[in-house]
Amino acid sequence: QVQLVESGGGLVQAGGSLRLFCDVSGRTFSSYGMGWFRQAPGKEREFVAASSWSDGSTYYADSVKGRFTISRDNAKNTVYLQMNSLKPEDTAVYYCAASYRLYNGALTAKDKYPYWGQGTQVTVSS
Repeated sequence: QVQLVESGGGLVQAGGSLRLFCDVSGRTFSSYGMGWFRQAPGKEREFVAASSWSDGSTYYADSVKGRFTISRDNAKNTVYLQMNSLKPEDTAVYYCAASYRLYNGALTAKDKYPYWGQGTQVTVSS
């Protein structure tokens, strides 16, 4: 069983930065496609960023491209989301998700991830 624990959320002013962490239990972390999603109140959960297990590719939603960076440390079983130039519209609960050997074409699809963390709140004030 894979367990994911997010941390690093908080309150930040517009233009500021935060770094989210997702610690993943299990011995085969390097074989998991990893994604970050977010859900604002009253809205659907949406894709933010993803990291391929197979070739190191990364993917981003258009709304965060150039501002957010996903990275992973396979030795530490951890995936990160560096968020810069934050905007009030980035306010949401951010979730980390994992899927074993998920192919690159599906990394942006939330229904392809069977494992989820509990979420961490990010609030950006204007």
